[in-house]
Amino acid sequence: MRKLMSIVLWLVFSGTALAAGQSKEAKRLESAAFVVNEIMQAPEQGIPRDLLDRAVCVGVIPSELRFAFGLGGSYGRGALVCRKGGDGPWGAPSMFTLYGVNFGFQIGGKATDIVFIVMNTGGVRKLLQSGIKLGVDASAAAGPVGRTAEGATDLQLHAEILSYSRSRGLFAGVSLAGAVLKTDYGANYQLYRQVYEARQILIDGLATPPAAAKQLDDILAQYSPRGGEPFPKA
Repeated sequence: MRKLMSIVLWLVFSGTALAAGQSKEAKRLESAAFVVNEIMQAPEQGIPRDLLDRAVCVGVIPSELRFAFGLGGSYGRGALVCRKGGDGPWGAPSMFTLYGVNFGFQIGGKATDIVFIVMNTGGVRKLLQSGIKLGVDASAAAGPVGRTAEGATDLQLHAEILSYSRSRGLFAGVSLAGAVLKTDYGANYQLYRQVYEARQILIDGLATPPAAAKQLDDILAQYSPRGGEPFPKA
């Protein structure tokens, strides 16, 4: 009887924990969609449309990046979405973590939204490496802001990753150089109930986009329905 009760309690606990995890990841995707929509609704202060149309992937950390006292350290969880095949419709998300020290955009230690766009397929493949360091393993720069990228510098136009931050209503390009990005396998498992490598989700297209990702995909499609570049054949 005790053994049966233990099994029942374990099943209840596991199911509750899984449901809570799914809810947490779903909320993160919903918040990511909200961040992208708010940023792009102000064209003069948003990501240039011509750059977004060139982007292969978009990463978002919605209001979860916080800073440690003294060191200026930071840590956040987000979602990375790529165009299917590199130039198709927006696909399934792969969750990730980002951490580093002294990114240079601390504003009173408040939570900050982070958005970055991956400009080519080479940048995508580098992001799939384990523990990639931005600015070292992949070229990264603070992104230009405005309706077009006409005023972008040569460094920005040739960077593999362009990044932005928003805190207290202020939106600006920000350098993520030195930050380390890793696949969040636990969060991916909560979304898909299956273990996937980031490559299987973003490049191979093996994962079916969960319902929680539809809003983010729809928002990205609204502002950039086509673009990117095709992934080279393996």
